[in-house]
Amino acid sequence: MSRDARWKALLELLVERGRLDVEEAAAELEVSAATIRRDFDRLAEQQMLVRTRGGAVVHGVSYELPLRYKTARRASEKQRIAQAVAALVAPGEAVGLTGGTTTTEVARALAVRPDLASGAPALTVVTNALNIANELAVRPQFKIVVTGGVARAQSYELIGPLADGVLGQVTLDVAVLGVVGFDVAHGAAAHDEAEAAINRLLCERAERVVVAADSSKLGRRAFARICAADAVDTLVTDGAAGPDALRPFEEAGIRVVLA
Repeated sequence: MSRDARWKALLELLVERGRLDVEEAAAELEVSAATIRRDFDRLAEQQMLVRTRGGAVVHGVSYELPLRYKTARRASEKQRIAQAVAALVAPGEAVGLTGGTTTTEVARALAVRPDLASGAPALTVVTNALNIANELAVRPQFKIVVTGGVARAQSYELIGPLADGVLGQVTLDVAVLGVVGFDVAHGAAAHDEAEAAINRLLCERAERVVVAADSSKLGRRAFARICAADAVDTLVTDGAAGPDALRPFEEAGIRVVLA
């Protein structure tokens, strides 16, 4: 396992559990305790965790793993979700994409669709996510509109009033939301209130709203609400979501697509 892959795995385990012991982490990753100690020390220097005697704890009370450190957890599910979301987009439409790992996969799925290989434009993509804009900018058939704003390190998203100014001037056919949690009672949500505010405005400018979320996000709440459940037209999730988890969304009038 490479150092980068090891660091990503360590940080995900830490976010999941809140605390990790050196020996526990070494056993999980099948490496030596000395290697884990060095990894913990280096990650502590980057303020990605806090070293403790014999282990590490998450940095701060509330912690969101930065996008660049997220591994391909549920990668196959996210790719299937992305394919299903991309299929909901018609050529020539204006699409809003929020930041996140699943929406990044949606952007990649759109980029390789044969029927979007040409056009003037084949698709208009409005996004506040720098990484998504960077990936799609090389597609000359796509018109890429990037909001202004201040970059948020955890998600590569631009936030703040400068982003508001651009989004207030556009109209979208569909907004695709990546979320931390989606619950019928509490709606779609993100960790950060400024990020949620931009995503909410993206929804308000769209004719229809699609939530792209793997099954682990369903029924979960997060700090900052993006929009109420009744603002969402379609939920695209993976087959691991059982009938009991999906029924509340269907009863709320949300179309559910299983990828």
